[in-house]
Amino acid sequence: MNVKNINFLADESCDFTVVRSLRAAGYDVVSIAESFASASDLKVLKMSVEEKRLLLTEDKDFGDWIFAHGEEMSGVLLIRFPANMRSGLGQAVSILVAKHGSDLMKSFTVLEPGRARIRKVI
Repeated sequence: MNVKNINFLADESCDFTVVRSLRAAGYDVVSIAESFASASDLKVLKMSVEEKRLLLTEDKDFGDWIFAHGEEMSGVLLIRFPANMRSGLGQAVSILVAKHGSDLMKSFTVLEPGRARIRKVI
């Protein structure tokens, strides 16, 4: 899969810096805050599956939906950046996507400063 063929769905919890950064790099990013404000987590997760979009979030509850409740996913990128390191957030996500692209699909990925854990979910 060509990296540029990855489409994204940004949850309301996702810092908008990430949305702007990915859009500037030419990616298709739908923002829940712009289009579907106040949608439930389950609705957001189902929307990402229906539209085959990688879900961008800072909400750990999506891990519960997937691992505890067995909900289907197309891929989740959980961003865990402390307040004092957020200035590099957009760049960190862009680098991760450029480097690991299609590996992020069908995976639950946790991105923290300096590292990413990519866990395939079958």
